Amino acid sequence: MPTPPKGPRLGGGPAHERLMLANLATSLFEHRRITTTETKAKRLRPLAERLITFAKRGDLHSRRRVLTVVRDKSVVHELFTEIAPAMAERQGGYTRITKIGPRKGDNAPMAVIELVLEPVSPKQAVVREATKATEKAAPKAAAPVEEKAASAESAESAPSAESAASAPSAPSAEEPAEKA
Repeated sequence: MPTPPKGPRLGGGPAHERLMLANLATSLFEHRRITTTETKAKRLRPLAERLITFAKRGDLHSRRRVLTVVRDKSVVHELFTEIAPAMAERQGGYTRITKIGPRKGDNAPMAVIELVLEPVSPKQAVVREATKATEKAAPKAAAPVEEKAASAESAESAPSAESAASAPSAPSAEEPAEKA
């Protein structure tokens, strides 16, 4: 978990805060959406996103790292088998916090933190595939293009140096060919 902000911890001591966040993460993965205070939701987000990243890796070491925080094996199983595959295309931003107004009893600002289970927009997926295809094609075609570009640069530099040195004259035969 990133360094907590300065000021009082949630619930008193550091151990209590760690346990509260672990319980919030467990509830979030079990129910996919929980209502809590804004402060707890903001503190839960980096922990939950890191646990989802571990789940996306899917190996035994990642499962054991998640089990140190989320103690319920059925929730960990659900995280690795259902939630992580749904987040496979998403590059972070696995949770969404929505403010819902103050709580009735003590006027504490409340928020809903939920997992973003909607698929990544199709446009982004198409753009990602297109960039991958161009990156694959670029190294193959780059070598011949670079050789042609180097010879073209040397051919362009010689006439331009001559024309700059001499007085303005009629365009040479090479210049129209370069424009076309």
